[in-house]
Amino acid sequence: MDNMQLPLTRDLVLIGGGHAHALVLRRWGMNRLPGARLTVISPEPMAAYSGMLPGYVAGHYARAALDIDLVRLARFAGARLVLGAATDIDLAARQVTVPGRPPVAFDICSIDVGITSAMPDLPGFDDHAVPAKPLDRFADSWRAVIGGSTPVQVAVIGAGVAGAELAMAMAHALRARGRNGQVTLIDAAGALPGLGARAARAVRDGLAAQGVTLIERTGATAVEPGAVLLADGRRVEADFVTGAAGAQPHGWLAQTGLVLENGFVAVDDRLQTSDAAVFAAGDCAHMTTSPRPKAGVYAVRQAPVLFENLRAALSGGRMRRYRPQRDYLKLISLGDKAAVGERFGLVKSGPAMWRWKDRIDSRFMDRFRDLPVMGLPDLPEPRAQGMEQALGGKPLCGGCGAKVGRGALRAALVPLATGAHTDITPLPGDDAALLHTGGARQVLSSDHLRAFIDDPVVMARIAAVHALGDIWAMGAAPQAATANLVLPRLSAELQERMMREIMTAATGIMRGAGAEIVGGHSSVGAELTIGFSVTGLCGHEPVTLAKGRAGDALILTKPIGTGVVMAGEMAGRARGDHVVAALEQMARPQAEAARVLAGAHAMTDVTGFGLAGHLLNICEASGTGAVLCPEAVPLLDGAADLSAQGVRSSLWADNRAAVPSLPDGGIAELLFDPQTAGGLLAAVPRGEVDRILAALHWLGFAAARIGALTDGPPYPVTGPLPA
Repeated sequence: MDNMQLPLTRDLVLIGGGHAHALVLRRWGMNRLPGARLTVISPEPMAAYSGMLPGYVAGHYARAALDIDLVRLARFAGARLVLGAATDIDLAARQVTVPGRPPVAFDICSIDVGITSAMPDLPGFDDHAVPAKPLDRFADSWRAVIGGSTPVQVAVIGAGVAGAELAMAMAHALRARGRNGQVTLIDAAGALPGLGARAARAVRDGLAAQGVTLIERTGATAVEPGAVLLADGRRVEADFVTGAAGAQPHGWLAQTGLVLENGFVAVDDRLQTSDAAVFAAGDCAHMTTSPRPKAGVYAVRQAPVLFENLRAALSGGRMRRYRPQRDYLKLISLGDKAAVGERFGLVKSGPAMWRWKDRIDSRFMDRFRDLPVMGLPDLPEPRAQGMEQALGGKPLCGGCGAKVGRGALRAALVPLATGAHTDITPLPGDDAALLHTGGARQVLSSDHLRAFIDDPVVMARIAAVHALGDIWAMGAAPQAATANLVLPRLSAELQERMMREIMTAATGIMRGAGAEIVGGHSSVGAELTIGFSVTGLCGHEPVTLAKGRAGDALILTKPIGTGVVMAGEMAGRARGDHVVAALEQMARPQAEAARVLAGAHAMTDVTGFGLAGHLLNICEASGTGAVLCPEAVPLLDGAADLSAQGVRSSLWADNRAAVPSLPDGGIAELLFDPQTAGGLLAAVPRGEVDRILAALHWLGFAAARIGALTDGPPYPVTGPLPA
């Protein structure tokens, strides 16, 4: 059994990255259920922690301190992360709707999407205000406001605890930065409901100390540019308006068919909804057996019970009951580093309460930062010699990081005869073949990728773009494709789900490029691998590696760094937002860029051999040298930092050895980074550079002129950009 790969048979889907789900992911990583495939759906790669939001607004925490990195957490849990906002659940079909991708199927699912403080019924709010929840948008909007230099008038609608904390934090931040301004807190009812009299007095004193103007029992009737209109006719001037007026459920929950309570998902003491296959937790849930106010402490306490019950639902085990505590410690920030604490009617305030709150919040966030990283399994004894060297001391990368090195590949291919076919034109160094069929020029190429992320939809899109790269690089129009898939061991139902996701995603990319998937083959293996054989039609001579000329400018259409970023993701060292940006770059088709570069003398797509290796291919085929300016090469966010930390993709050492003419150290290290679905590297006439770059930038490509071809030996060197 030790060497048997157990099949996946059941799908567990977590909708939302709230506190309860984040803790479930952490527990799942430490104790996975064999046979269960875990998916988490979140609109963002980072989930902001609400407990530290007032501290961030006040300036006590950096923005990054609020973030739970769901990419890193999902990697630890062995889960696939689907980036997108769920908009519906089809209970009959057992599917979650996420716009922009095939539905996500489930056997068991859980909802923890939190709440919103948006006020769609307040005229002008959607257009001129920023709700305090979701936190990501609010935090980023506040950063823009506080970064200015002019006086700021702020209005907060909703004088509950959350609104009061925000108002005091904003007032403190403005004063600490020497900004003149005013913060006004508005509520249609009395302020601070739910707090005892003593705690409410302490918070009111804090509002007064921060200079916050409190308007009670007079509601807002509209938000206009620069102002909030009140029911009594007053006009509150405001450059920045936010809303924290209680918990608002997400509107899409109403169409799911689940039983709701005032818009919130009704759950029993097992955290199950009216559908036994669906659970819910956190602020989006209403506990029917023991109603409680909306507070993050309940989500944290629900997490262990939710974790056990989800496992029981998947395995047929016995479920636990959740019994919420009667009261909880309320710690309310007062803007500066002081807080009010209340529980069971006892109240204390001052700096000690803030330090207590800071310790609680920091320990909570540390749970998601102190995660074990992937390592190699212990090697067996005895073992054949050379195993340690072959493993390379770290897990094998996916994508082009798992490709065979340039030296080994060429050694195998060079001795092969070209054959006797007169309808095949040899293209030395190119990754595609040119066929002559009935007077038509047809380009043929094939490529596949070992999966490096668990989402088959994103992986299929990247694999399709990657396979099309050789067709685009030769100036051909994609025509037809066949798919070649290796699926991991799955039950028949999960096989169908994964195949449907892959083919739907790949078909979208291929059809967008003008090609059709006409068939393919599949098998079962150790891990997911996706590949395509692709043909393209050339109405003209294809663009190859061999016609570059000295003096040509070198243009690159995409930033580099996918290898190091994904290697960093495997090691738990890359930031989630940087990983997502890299995935988005890899999944971006390049048909438009190829059309702009149609007049190139030589062109290739930058993939496994890295930028240096693929430039070397052009130099060797064209008989030119090249000067490359590393500082001009566009880089993915996070790539330089990870490279400076010594993070390397599996293929990096082979790529480095293949181009000894280039220097070591600094940014130059990234020239050997293997790329997956990388950019087009084109040698173009010098006089065309400005026009080409302007067109590429207008299309949204981060393209750059990075060097030039030169007279000289066929190898690249570094230097400044030629004039």
